[in-house]
Amino acid sequence: MLTIFVLTRNLRSNVNHAYAVWGFSLTVWNFATFVKYQVQDPAVALWWVRLINFAVVFLPVGVLHLCLLIAQVAWPRLLRAIYAVTLALAACVFTPLYIKGVFPTAAGFYGETGPLFTCYSVIYIFVAVTTLTMLYRRQRHLAGLHRTRIRALMWGYGALLVCGTNDLLPLHHVTKYPVIGLEFYPIGSMGAILFGLVVGYGVLQHQLLDIHVSLNRIAALLVRMTFMFLVGFFLLLLVSQLRLAEFKMGHYLTFLAVLAGTTVITTTLFPRFIGFGEDRLERRLLGDCLAYQDRVREWIATLRSVSETRQVVPELHALLVQVVHVKSFQIILLDETTLNFSLRHAHPDRLLGPVEGMHADTPLFQYFRSPNPGYLVCKIAYAMPGETELERAARQQLKVFDPEFCFPFISDRQVFGMLLIGSKSNGDPYTREDVRLLNELVRNVTLVLNQVRLKNQIMAAQEQELLGRMSRGLAHDLNNLLTPVTTCLQFSAQGPTGQDQAEELLPLALRNIESVQAYVNEALFFSRHHRLEVKAARMDETIRAAADSMDPRARKKQIEFRMEGLAPLPVEMDEVMIRRLLGNLISNAIDASPVGSAVQIQLIRLPRTEASRDWVRVKVIDAGEGISQENLGRVFQPYFTTKDHGDSQRGHGLGLAIARRIVHLHGGNLSIASAEKKGTTVQVDLPTRQLAAGTDAKATVAVATHT
Repeated sequence: MLTIFVLTRNLRSNVNHAYAVWGFSLTVWNFATFVKYQVQDPAVALWWVRLINFAVVFLPVGVLHLCLLIAQVAWPRLLRAIYAVTLALAACVFTPLYIKGVFPTAAGFYGETGPLFTCYSVIYIFVAVTTLTMLYRRQRHLAGLHRTRIRALMWGYGALLVCGTNDLLPLHHVTKYPVIGLEFYPIGSMGAILFGLVVGYGVLQHQLLDIHVSLNRIAALLVRMTFMFLVGFFLLLLVSQLRLAEFKMGHYLTFLAVLAGTTVITTTLFPRFIGFGEDRLERRLLGDCLAYQDRVREWIATLRSVSETRQVVPELHALLVQVVHVKSFQIILLDETTLNFSLRHAHPDRLLGPVEGMHADTPLFQYFRSPNPGYLVCKIAYAMPGETELERAARQQLKVFDPEFCFPFISDRQVFGMLLIGSKSNGDPYTREDVRLLNELVRNVTLVLNQVRLKNQIMAAQEQELLGRMSRGLAHDLNNLLTPVTTCLQFSAQGPTGQDQAEELLPLALRNIESVQAYVNEALFFSRHHRLEVKAARMDETIRAAADSMDPRARKKQIEFRMEGLAPLPVEMDEVMIRRLLGNLISNAIDASPVGSAVQIQLIRLPRTEASRDWVRVKVIDAGEGISQENLGRVFQPYFTTKDHGDSQRGHGLGLAIARRIVHLHGGNLSIASAEKKGTTVQVDLPTRQLAAGTDAKATVAVATHT
């Protein structure tokens, strides 16, 4: 099963082909040996003995080929020559030149060897010594994980050679062990099974072969059932050898079938059956990749809803530390304003800031510009033989961070950041499946970070456009306001001849100077990074205070304030800012209202939609001319105004922009509904309590129209 599984992962892989040759040979050897022990007829036994030898012929060259590929050693001519000799011997196995006949022993029938078997014995010894020598020399030049893999192969192959050589003794009519004098006992199959488990474990856990093992729950269940089946089989074998009971083959098969059925039914109906104890051994065998993969993929799915970098980093931190068990990692990103790379996040904590020596001409960036670099291996234990000078130079550049892998954030072939992964906190090495999942994780994080970068670039462009529009509006309005002042000063400079004209312009000039001062103060509001001075205050009292400050203007137009719902209502807010906000809205309503009308001010407690706080709504309603559909979409643009009277009542076009800024600082919403000849309603929704991040909240601004 393992051989078929490995082969089907990649039918074109040379490693998988070599593994298939070895795996099928091993399988045929074990199966034919089992059947041979049950056969009593010499003629039938001869056929099975020859089949065993047919499979065994391919084992030495199969193991050599597999070990050469895993150790990345190239001996093409020698390998082709051994394959040619092996094929020639295999073609003669079913002839008397290889096996003449069979003879009975206490351990079953064994073959009478022919002259070609002697040839095979020479090749067997040569290939075995060559393979072990190559593996030994190779592991001396490797480190860490690669050395562990090669040593596992050496021990497994050594056991196979000892057990296999033991089973060759009867072929040379040696029925007792030299020196000790004990009767011969076949252990070749046991060595084959041991070697199969060593390589199988390498495939599942250490990824000896170039395949991606991705166990889902069904595959994991099959693996667990297989282990239970094997445990039951060997226990039955032990009981039969101890002669505690009389066993026949039917008894074996029946019991194993009952064991398999019991396992399936019990684990299906009671999935937590016998669930006590620790699962270290199981996680060790299966690679601990079930829940691990699920949690990584679940987190990747949640990335689609993330819109800011500050949301990604804490969750990525938790995933790497708690799920992947990373001991250390660093995130380096490009600062778009300074065009320098900076360390943005590190675990454990370390000094954040610019990273020296990171630019497009360094080996690290040249490596990632090469075709399909994927990621950079930073530890020699994971590096494969044949690395380039560029790869070594790139690894040296990151030496200060001591990472094991470097995964780049790349957009349009440009590196804008990287994730450096350190060793695991539990000391385990990274498997190929670990690296594949991390690579998939980084690709998805790259998409999110790049979307944030693009959004920030768009916002920066919009801010530049807004700044230009504000500058043009500021220059235009200041020129208009300062023109009477300049004219007044020019008349004053003419002496007595211009005195009369200067005196006529003086009141207008003074009013315009006051307007310029107010204008500049309002413009400065946008350049300041305001921090809310939040405290509990009563919204009803704040509304009354704002209305009282506007009362003189209202009296001039004989406008009445009609207040509704002003019950005591405590709200956490910056009272000074909210009073300014309400004063601005009431002032706009007074300006828009006809003489003798009324301005309605309503305070409403909204139905609760959040468990931790309530919301309040303030409405300011006038009965003025309203706002046209064309202008309604522009009312929040700085320096846009409909109050173009050319005197002290002329609007600056900053009132609603400032009002919106104040509402945003409180995490609230501001909307305007208006239609021509139907008046205007300005609605402000504010929370009664500020959350921890409330001062940074970005609220939406809605513009509605009456129907």
